Amino acid sequence: MDKKKVEFFKNKLLEARNQILNSGVLSNLDDLKIEPVADEADLANNTVNQQISFSIREKEMTKLRRIDAALERVEDGSYGFCLESGDEISEKRLKTQPWAEFSLEVAEEREREQAHRFHRRA
Repeated sequence: MDKKKVEFFKNKLLEARNQILNSGVLSNLDDLKIEPVADEADLANNTVNQQISFSIREKEMTKLRRIDAALERVEDGSYGFCLESGDEISEKRLKTQPWAEFSLEVAEEREREQAHRFHRRA
């Protein structure tokens, strides 16, 4: 990948990183407050809302870690290559997910393996 394209993707990564950091999702801790509730329905509602907030926060933290790892790969010159196969990740994939770590083929195979493991446990 030429320097111009790498710079383009670096800017996309930085934009995505700033968007997460400026969204307030990671810094808004209102859902951690425990307030007295009138009944079990309110308690259940508060618990569900907390779980949703935690899930969103966890997803954003994971995405932020992947963005930071991609920025490190930009710096060391390995950006745009699949971490498993070493193949180049398609520009189309990087445009939609600039923090992608794997080529589409490897990512799909990993998802199939994970789904297979999940179904065997059930």
